[in-house]
Amino acid sequence: MDIEYRDQFVRRLQTVHGLYYEACDTMTQDQVNYVEKPGVLPIAFSLVHIVLMIDSTLWVAGGPAPLFNEEWAKKMGLAIADHGKELSVEEMMHQKIDNFEEFKKFMRLVFTNTENFIGSIEPADFSRVLLSYPYPEKVAKTFSARMGREDGITVSVAMECWVYQHLLRHMGEIEHARGLVGLEGMTS
Repeated sequence: MDIEYRDQFVRRLQTVHGLYYEACDTMTQDQVNYVEKPGVLPIAFSLVHIVLMIDSTLWVAGGPAPLFNEEWAKKMGLAIADHGKELSVEEMMHQKIDNFEEFKKFMRLVFTNTENFIGSIEPADFSRVLLSYPYPEKVAKTFSARMGREDGITVSVAMECWVYQHLLRHMGEIEHARGLVGLEGMTS
């Protein structure tokens, strides 16, 4: 990896972060918390999940410690103070954001931390192995394990999968869910 890779990675993050900012700025709290029907998660789930997952994983690669705590959970008015990775769809259907403005502030802090951290990684460090093969059961079926294969999950693979790919995946969910509340998608 080289500086050009790192700079392009930061640029990709800034671009997808911009989609999240725009999506949030063009939705109301009611639209974010809307539940179409049982089994269909609200936009609030996708937003809270992705932001808390990124916040909780940067440190694994040497990034900043997580910002999320009880105080932030209360400020944002989260119905469930959890990213929901280990919880069921039935449980996470109840995720709500009662203070959407505070959520947007928190999201911006996490995204800024992410861009600053990725932009500070020494190019040689992208190939450092964070998790060696064979992977623990919890990790073995993840996208990052598929990318890392027998080589192990490197800083590059972790950040590409845990951050960038994950952001894109949930933006797709958000774009679809926006249609359920009468809004358009973010890109063409």
